[in-house]
Amino acid sequence: QVQLVESGGGLVQPGGSLRLSCAASGFTLDDYDIGWFRQAPGKEREGVSCISSLDDITYYDVSVKGRFTISRDNDQNTVYLQMNSLKPEDTAVYYCATDLGPTRCHPGDFASWGQGTQVTVSS
Repeated sequence: QVQLVESGGGLVQPGGSLRLSCAASGFTLDDYDIGWFRQAPGKEREGVSCISSLDDITYYDVSVKGRFTISRDNDQNTVYLQMNSLKPEDTAVYYCATDLGPTRCHPGDFASWGQGTQVTVSS
């Protein structure tokens, strides 16, 4: 049974950093595409960053490019999202999701989801 558990969210000041973790179980992480998505109140869920099972090709939304970094540790079966230079507009619930590739970094392409972790950027 595929299970994803996010952690690492919290309250941070603008300009600060957080590292989100997504612990996977029930499947072999490196066989699957993994994505980080976020949903702010009143907005649709959007793709933030994704990493493919094929050659670890990464994608970043233009709003986070240069500030966020996605990585995977196959030995730990965990995916990370390092978030630097955080802005108030990054405030959202962050979800990780997985599916067999190929996928676009779009919520509709991913079938299995974690429960989410809240990130709040505020002074």
